[in-house]
Amino acid sequence: MEKTAYLILIIVAIIWIIAWVVGMFENVWLGIIGLVTIIGLGLLFIKALTDRLASKKDDKYSRDVKK
Repeated sequence: MEKTAYLILIIVAIIWIIAWVVGMFENVWLGIIGLVTIIGLGLLFIKALTDRLASKKDDKYSRDVKK
């Protein structure tokens, strides 16, 4: 059930981002600024995600912490 909820949230977020990008290009200059912003945030998100996936220390902490 949790995976289904995450899948739904991801799909909605992707649709929202696509609608946001399409809407930004109604005004070309603001669209370019917004597009660069989205690219920058996307690159930071990808870096954070890859750092988290590569971190053995975080995995150990997540596994050993008392819940």
